[in-house]
Amino acid sequence: MKKQKQRVHIVPSYLLNPTNPISVNLIGAGGTGSTFLTALARMNFALNALGHRGISVRVYDPDKVEQSNLGRQLFSAHELGQNKAVALVNRANLWFGTNWKAVAGRFAEVSAETSTHNANITISCVDTVSARKEIARYFATQQQMGANRDRPMYWLDLGNGRDSGQAWLSTIGEIKQPESKTFKTVGVLDDIFSRYPNLMESQEENLEPSCSLAQALNKQDLFINPVLSNMGASLLWSIFRLGVLQHRGLFLSLADFRSTPVEV
Repeated sequence: MKKQKQRVHIVPSYLLNPTNPISVNLIGAGGTGSTFLTALARMNFALNALGHRGISVRVYDPDKVEQSNLGRQLFSAHELGQNKAVALVNRANLWFGTNWKAVAGRFAEVSAETSTHNANITISCVDTVSARKEIARYFATQQQMGANRDRPMYWLDLGNGRDSGQAWLSTIGEIKQPESKTFKTVGVLDDIFSRYPNLMESQEENLEPSCSLAQALNKQDLFINPVLSNMGASLLWSIFRLGVLQHRGLFLSLADFRSTPVEV
């Protein structure tokens, strides 16, 4: 019986050795997004040290820091009342010397006004399935990869419940793959709605605001966001450092300390 080739996705060479910083959109600056921005800042610092041009990040969030956010999200008491994206980006720029941008609004609304909000990589850390659907609809109009340096290539979506979650990498359209005698190269990575429509539709949305950290912890475990964020960031790091992906995501359960990788 002939052995099947291993399926892999090969990253465009531009991301490995770019002439300009790779553009990144981070949508959502709450529990997962606030920790993911710190991971992006560390990643950029490390890439620069390795001779890479690094990344340029824009963060989107319409919400303000509230008392119930303290402790579970990476905000301090002196940031109460500030826009979440603005607070996080100001801190990252001061700490790491970056010149990243904050947008105090919803990505779906501001991106509909102009195409200047495109980025090579988009990371979504939003609370609701409906918000993720808006992002998916936006990318459905961005399937053709042009010559623009900010052309959309990848969408990394992170979503979680109380003590479980997933990180899912998809391509925006098809990423042209080189010929390989060793591997079966895959140019299209479908989004999570295409792969698991029933799973996404069955997820309940709790939109009631939390008035305290104790109430917030009834909805989401204290460590689900940073654990999922760091694992998602590790997947993104593999894009820049390896250039070849054997896995395109993962399912995480903190209830039994289990992580299940998803192969390409």
